[in-house]
Amino acid sequence: MRKTLLFLTLLLPWSLMAQKYASVNMEYIFQNLPDYVQAVDKLSKFAAEWQQDIEQRQQEVDGLREQFKQESYLLPDNLKQRRQEEIKTKDAELRALQRQRFGTGGDLDKKRAELLKAVQDRVYGAVERVAREKNYAFILDKAASGTVVYVNEKYDISDQVLEMLGVKPGAASDASPESKGTGKTPEKKKDRQ
Repeated sequence: MRKTLLFLTLLLPWSLMAQKYASVNMEYIFQNLPDYVQAVDKLSKFAAEWQQDIEQRQQEVDGLREQFKQESYLLPDNLKQRRQEEIKTKDAELRALQRQRFGTGGDLDKKRAELLKAVQDRVYGAVERVAREKNYAFILDKAASGTVVYVNEKYDISDQVLEMLGVKPGAASDASPESKGTGKTPEKKKDRQ
C-alpha cells in the first residue's frame, strides 16, 4: 500500500507536467450571453416582487403591534391575549413566508434553477467541447475566487467558449475588458446609415 502511494506521489508531478491546461472566465462568459442576462433580470424581478410583499406584510404586523400597544391598557385580559395571539400568528406567517421565498431551497432557489440551469448547462457543455477539441486535461475558472492565482492569458479559452455558443466575444455592451482580464477591448459596432 505504501509503495503504491509513494509511486503515485512521485508519478503525479510528472504526469501533470505532460497535461495541457487552460483557463476560462465564467463570469465574463455569462455576462456576454443575452439569455443569461435576461434570466438574471427575470429572477431579480421575482425577488423584488416577493420582497415587496414581505415588506408590506411586515408593515401590517408592525401596525397591529402599534395598535395593540396603544389600546392594550383599555382591553380586558381575554381580548389582550387574543390580540397578542393574532400578532404572534401573523408574525409567524411572515417568517414562514420569508423562509419559503428566500430560504435555502426556497422559491428563489427554485426559480434560479428553473431560469438559469439550461443556460449554465449549455455553457458547461461548450467548455467541455472546447476542452475535448483542444485536448485540455484541466480547465480552471479564473473568475472563481481563490481558484487561480495566476494564468497566462494565452491559455484563456473564454472567447472560444463564447464562439462555441454562437456569441461574438466582447459583444455585450456593458462588458468591460477588466471583467475578462485579458486587456482586450471589445469591438465597437460601426454606425450604419
